[in-house]
Amino acid sequence: MDLLELRGQIDEIDAEIAALYEKRMDVCAQVAEYKIETGKKVFDKTREEEKLRKIRAMAHNEFNSQGLSELFEQIISMSRKLQYRMLSERGSMGNLPFIGVDGLDGRKARVVFQGAEGAYSQAAMVQYFGEEVNSFHVETFRDAMGAIDEGSADFAVLPIENSTAGIVSEIYDLLAEFENYIVGEQIIKIEHCLMGIPGTEFSDIRTVYSHPQSLMQSARFLNSYDWQQISMQNNAFAARKVAEDKEHSKAAIASEYAAKLYGLQILKKGVNDSSTNSTRFIIVTNQKIFLKDAKKVSICFEIPHESGSLYHMLSHFIYNNLNMNRIESRPIEGRNWEYRFFIDFDGNLADSSVKNALRGLREEARNLRILGNY
Repeated sequence: MDLLELRGQIDEIDAEIAALYEKRMDVCAQVAEYKIETGKKVFDKTREEEKLRKIRAMAHNEFNSQGLSELFEQIISMSRKLQYRMLSERGSMGNLPFIGVDGLDGRKARVVFQGAEGAYSQAAMVQYFGEEVNSFHVETFRDAMGAIDEGSADFAVLPIENSTAGIVSEIYDLLAEFENYIVGEQIIKIEHCLMGIPGTEFSDIRTVYSHPQSLMQSARFLNSYDWQQISMQNNAFAARKVAEDKEHSKAAIASEYAAKLYGLQILKKGVNDSSTNSTRFIIVTNQKIFLKDAKKVSICFEIPHESGSLYHMLSHFIYNNLNMNRIESRPIEGRNWEYRFFIDFDGNLADSSVKNALRGLREEARNLRILGNY
């Protein structure tokens, strides 16, 4: 046989496979009808595992056994997704416990941010809620999450990602721990400034204070001088210390906003190495609400520690034509080598495609949580 003849045979077999696939999906639709009428769950893990075991036994060698297993995992997965779509079309998806709102009323709200007055978090808060916002600050991220959890604040402003330093892992862990929800985000450009008390000259400086990340981001500039570098909990704390100590030998690296607040003189702007450095802040509340025009959904879930489990979760985004724009993982405390996944994707909780994907994920993942729509 020549190559063209062999390819012709493959085309004929593929046509048979395609016809059989469509026939199978027609039967699956009837299965979905039965499940809708009886209220049975779509995902039956025991049934699927038994089915795959029988399929593997039909092969004549190990290579084909593995191939058939992978093929039928896909076929079964598509069957499930068809059933989820039919459930959605019949209105059997259930209502998500989130209420759509037209906007966030910052005029009557109390907002908390982490750090001292003059922190970048405060600058992000002011940009989002306006200059007249009623706010207070706390020392730690956990304190901020606790404040909205207990109701002493309506919203919290928290940094979740920096364009050069990456994610703030503690925030991801706190989102999983607390029953709080993301309702907005604010991105601000980070421009670190060197500052001291009025009258300070470069030749006076012996010590520079700042957050360790800010010191790292300004390493190229700082390495040009023989200054002692001391880490602080927050840039704003560093600026406040320099203002309170009133010594020309001490300087801080912080924001222009902090310099203005504490009456410090800016000695040099833009000392950070990257001119495109930005931080993304999230706005968090304890209410299950989302803006009606929200365009991004954040979720987290756990999965079985077995081959292919993450792939099957991600297939729900592919099938529903949803654009996933972030995935992060964090270790689960007390469970070695198991991880919680955090995913951001484009969409709105009112969209049928989003509802369909979330239904499938809820059936198949462990401990799925919707972290917010914003």
